[in-house]
Amino acid sequence: MTVDECDWLAERFEDNRGHLRAVAYRMLGSVSEADDAVQEYWLRLSRSDPSGVENLQAWFTTGVARVCLDMLRSKKSRREEPLEPHIPEPIVSRADGVDPEHEALLADSVGLALLVVLETLAPAERLAFVLHDTFAIPFDEIAPLVERTPAAARQLASRARRRVQGAPVPDVDLDRQRELVDAFLAAARGADFDALLAVLDPDVVLRIDRGARPPDASRDVRGAFAVAKRGVAFSRLAPFAGPALVNGGAGFVVVRHGRLLGVAGFTVANGKIVEIDLLMDPGRLHEVDLTDLDYARQ
Repeated sequence: MTVDECDWLAERFEDNRGHLRAVAYRMLGSVSEADDAVQEYWLRLSRSDPSGVENLQAWFTTGVARVCLDMLRSKKSRREEPLEPHIPEPIVSRADGVDPEHEALLADSVGLALLVVLETLAPAERLAFVLHDTFAIPFDEIAPLVERTPAAARQLASRARRRVQGAPVPDVDLDRQRELVDAFLAAARGADFDALLAVLDPDVVLRIDRGARPPDASRDVRGAFAVAKRGVAFSRLAPFAGPALVNGGAGFVVVRHGRLLGVAGFTVANGKIVEIDLLMDPGRLHEVDLTDLDYARQ
């Protein structure tokens, strides 16, 4: 390519960077890894010839997805998949609104509950579902990426879709979400077991991801009674919890003496809390961007 062609391609790539980060975040469940994937794709792209490409954004999209697929397969081959509950890297914004930089990443309401389900999919299933159902890429273009026929790629997306459809559908009323999360926090601060039960769905699931710290530290806790007991135990940290939007939904962060101790995302459905995803892995909390939260930087 000539210098002018390289400059033109770089401009088009930058125009699409936000979209490509959104693709990679859904594929990888990590903002930092998504940025790595986009950068790796740019290095590959700078050696490519876009002449003859009719839909540049679709070309970029499938290219980034291919990089993400390689990353997911590499993790699988190195057996990096966690056996304990694994909560994807959350996107944290102020309680009164999503930071503009996060808007593209969170398009189509990519809540933690959805990302947790995506983590359970095989790499090829995840790619087929994300590209087709979220970004409307045809199966004819997905098939070469997963080395299948278009019909087989369609089946991959269909299997993934069945898993995703089993996840709870969040209430969209953010004020109601905040009301319930605030009630949960107030009950936890007061170690009020009955008040905790009142806001929890009977089949609520609490996922706690503490990383590699004691083998039994990360776990799924199921049922309102068991989760309420955990809520009472949380009373010592609850005073340090502050409101935030976590992947666009009501949640909170726990910050003590300027140190981030946890990020909690809530899924509210039918007026009750049905899912709580609590990231407390010190290593991964370092990756969470809190620059949008004034109180968290104090």
